[in-house]
Amino acid sequence: MATDKTTQEKELTVEERLKALYELQTILSKIDRIKIIRGELPLEVQDLEDEIAGLETRIQNYKDEINNLNQGIREQHKAIDEAAALIDKYTQQQDNVRNNREFDFLSKEIEYQHLNIELAEKKINDFSRQIEQKHADVDVAGNHLADRQHILDEKKGEL
Repeated sequence: MATDKTTQEKELTVEERLKALYELQTILSKIDRIKIIRGELPLEVQDLEDEIAGLETRIQNYKDEINNLNQGIREQHKAIDEAAALIDKYTQQQDNVRNNREFDFLSKEIEYQHLNIELAEKKINDFSRQIEQKHADVDVAGNHLADRQHILDEKKGEL
């Protein structure tokens, strides 16, 4: 009788193993079906999240560049003010010259400061155009970001 009991335990153990294996196989089949239904959605969501992060970084970089350009414009305005002050100073000094050499020197300095003013105004115009372009780029990137954010929200809902 002792041998009959051990064979029954072995049979039950094999039977339990087969049942557990069958349950495991059905669970794995369900998981495979879910993965097929889900498809590439998690990868698409991850790609959209990465793209959104890139767009946010790009927009921030554009804003930093705009701030730098505005700082450049302020510096050029200061340079214009300094050149105008020097022109006034040199013009007053021309009234008190003692010889032609001093007069010519002061005339050339005044002319040089006028050229500096023109150069600063040109730089200001260039910076202004660049700022306008950056604002347009920010608007385009912002619209693209909003579209991608909307798509991401839809995909997350589906997921």
